[in-house]
Amino acid sequence: MIDESAAALPTWMLFSAAVGFILGEAYGDSVRHRKCLEQANDDLRERLDEACAGGEPIHRQLKQQRGILNDIHKRIVALAEALEP
Repeated sequence: MIDESAAALPTWMLFSAAVGFILGEAYGDSVRHRKCLEQANDDLRERLDEACAGGEPIHRQLKQQRGILNDIHKRIVALAEALEP
């Protein structure tokens, strides 16, 4: 006679292995997805750092141009006042 509990054992083993495989695949997929997002985040941080590093010379150039325009304005105002009768 075949014991029913012995016949059910391979079925439960197969079911257990299938559930383990599914859970492992889901966990592995989430880990891969997280690593991909972390890589994309690091790339964006590097691009942000590069953009911020390039911003300082622009600020300096604008300050220099403001000074030049201010000097030109002073000279034009002085000339206009000198030409008034």
